[in-house]
Amino acid sequence: QVQLVESGGGLVQPGGSLRLSCTASGIIFSDYRMKWYRQAPGKERELVAVIGSSGSTNYADSVKGRFTISRDNAKNMVYLQMNNLKPEDTAVYYCNAANYYRTALTYWGQGTQVTVSS
Repeated sequence: QVQLVESGGGLVQPGGSLRLSCTASGIIFSDYRMKWYRQAPGKERELVAVIGSSGSTNYADSVKGRFTISRDNAKNMVYLQMNNLKPEDTAVYYCNAANYYRTALTYWGQGTQVTVSS
């Protein structure tokens, strides 16, 4: 049974930081590209950051220079360090695992709420 479990969300003031974590089980972690998405109220889900099994990364323009994605293949975990948070970063953040070899194999976590407000 595949599970992705996110943690680390919460309420933070503008300019603050949060670190999201996602623990994966039931998959061969190195076979998966790991991603963070977010969905704000009334908006479509958007891709925030991607990391390959070798550590290559890509980011949405809106978070470049503020967010850092990383992974620990030994622990089956992926992280999203979010710095200098803005109110527009408020959203539910989702962890996603996408198999390199079989595109149908993609999994989602349940999401964690991030609220940036004073």
